[in-house]
Amino acid sequence: MSLKPLRLKKHEDRRLHAGHIWVFSNEIDTKLTPLDAFEPGEPCLIEAANGKAIGTGYVNPHTLISARLVSRDPEFVLDQSLLVHRLNIALGLRNRVFDRPYYRLVYGEADNLPGLVVDRFGDTLVVQIATAGMERVKNEIIVALDKVLKPRAILLRNDSSMRALEQLPSYVEPAHGEVSDWLPLEENGLAFEAAPVRGQKTGWFYDHRMNRARLGAYVKGKRVLDVFSYLGAWGISAAAAGAESVLCVDSSAFALEGVTRNAALNNVAAKVTTREADVFDFLKELRAAREKFDVVVLDPPALIKRRKDIKEGTVAYQRLNQMAMQVLDRDGILVSCSCSYHLERATLEEILLKTSRHLDRFLQITEEGRQGPDHPVHPAIPETAYLKAFFARVLPS
Repeated sequence: MSLKPLRLKKHEDRRLHAGHIWVFSNEIDTKLTPLDAFEPGEPCLIEAANGKAIGTGYVNPHTLISARLVSRDPEFVLDQSLLVHRLNIALGLRNRVFDRPYYRLVYGEADNLPGLVVDRFGDTLVVQIATAGMERVKNEIIVALDKVLKPRAILLRNDSSMRALEQLPSYVEPAHGEVSDWLPLEENGLAFEAAPVRGQKTGWFYDHRMNRARLGAYVKGKRVLDVFSYLGAWGISAAAAGAESVLCVDSSAFALEGVTRNAALNNVAAKVTTREADVFDFLKELRAAREKFDVVVLDPPALIKRRKDIKEGTVAYQRLNQMAMQVLDRDGILVSCSCSYHLERATLEEILLKTSRHLDRFLQITEEGRQGPDHPVHPAIPETAYLKAFFARVLPS
């Protein structure tokens, strides 16, 4: 296949040679290779300023990230053959780490498949396509997944906010077979049901699996509060590990329906109660009522989605962690998480320290968690390392 060249400016190939795979619009020599000559998602040959091929990729002339490198060998393009090869490599990692087929199979750039996410729920796959380049080979993705895994069903959950930036339509539809409203999965020896069609993102958050496994050491015989509970992964893990009681709080009635289902699946329904409420308002109520918990889990959605939101979002994290500490008992454990890439790990740690001092409490960080191995980090792309979790003991000063 003869590909149009996309020529970079002088020295703008350094990041790619250092391992990155994104090309920004201001790095392109648009006099020699105008962006408006490309269709969204069109494959291209990425060249250095001297005309030497760096590799193949795809282009979107309408976005800040104007191209993504797919292969450093100019002979390979993003087609069904390459997709099958990369899927098999991704599967090899997951088979090495997990003994059951419940995990994130593809994590975009970190699995050398930029713009593609695939979550596996046994014989059902949930696919998110975020870029025009991946949308262009949508049919090839489905065929490749079928060839590698022979799934019973594949759901396209293409309704992420990133698609709007790529000027792609938003839709959720089955690509193969019938997808159930609730999909069974296993995590850390427990049974759950995910919500692939109506739930958040792909229906489940596998990224905290390893962190939830750590929770059991802190909850036996304790009273646990799980805020932003979604389908109850944290709270039900606590109940199954021996917590005396668990209260799951979320603003979504549908999510709390999932908590109830998952509590019943694990025979802990008697321990788990739910409350539909705005988390900030509910934490205020708990403080006013002088309610106290031994363990509080904070796993909010991303409160900082863009760089311009850092200041406002950081204030929200500070407020949230302060309110959580205010409902902790004298020797309590706070599990404070963030999935906001723009909130640095050191900043979240600083928030915990400052908040504890503001409340005249003594803080000990006992453990730190990150995303699991099915969300591998691309060392040249900091954005792939987004998840943070601190286990902190909060004591009287």
